[in-house]
Amino acid sequence: MRIKAGLAVVVRLFLIMTGLSTTLFAADTGDLDIEYSEAKMTLDAVTQENVALRKQLADSRQSIKTLTDSLAISNSEAEVFRRECGALKLRMEALGLDAGGDRSKLEERLLKAVSDMRVVEEEKAKLKEQVVALTEAILRFVKTAVTTDADARMAVEQQVRAANELLGVKMRAVEAPEPAGTLMDGRVISVKEEFALVVANLGANQGVRLGMPFQVWRGEDRIGLVRVVDVREKIAGAVIQDLVSKEKIQVGDRLKVDAR
Repeated sequence: MRIKAGLAVVVRLFLIMTGLSTTLFAADTGDLDIEYSEAKMTLDAVTQENVALRKQLADSRQSIKTLTDSLAISNSEAEVFRRECGALKLRMEALGLDAGGDRSKLEERLLKAVSDMRVVEEEKAKLKEQVVALTEAILRFVKTAVTTDADARMAVEQQVRAANELLGVKMRAVEAPEPAGTLMDGRVISVKEEFALVVANLGANQGVRLGMPFQVWRGEDRIGLVRVVDVREKIAGAVIQDLVSKEKIQVGDRLKVDAR
């Protein structure tokens, strides 16, 4: 009986101890789960914070790059403006406008410049009128001068026309008679290419007759041959019959009667 009672006590103690161990193990396992969950939550939070910090770092680097580029552009523009300002200052000094902010001096210089400009314009107008009068006088002289050098006469007329064109004025007609030529020294005064016709400063008064041939010369070169088809008192019309060279007959070419 006593042995049975002792065995019963041992079994009861074993069962109690076994249950206690299970309880302790379960308690330890629960604590570990809680700590694991807390550690995982902490790790997730740190990971998210790390991602956010990385994004902020990337944004900061981009902002720094943008600011650096803007600073470089600003420095370049500032250098350009500095140079332009220096050049403008030099121009103002050259023009005498560096009056140290004195408005009265600037106005005085401006009025003087306007006055000088008016004087120059008046002198320019007078000079223009004088040149026009001079060109007209030259044309009158050329029209009445007796010379055998038709090229020189034509060159003078061309230069006078060029001077008038440069001045922006039209040549006024000069009332002077065309000097008469001779049978051995005539001149072409007009050319009608569409009719192959030239007009000479020779007429019946100089002995020109219908059908009379004339050689056309320019300097020392013979240009061609024309034949009279119309005779007036002071002029004559002649048709172009032959051109020795490729040169066209021009106003100012000389005419010599062909005695052959």
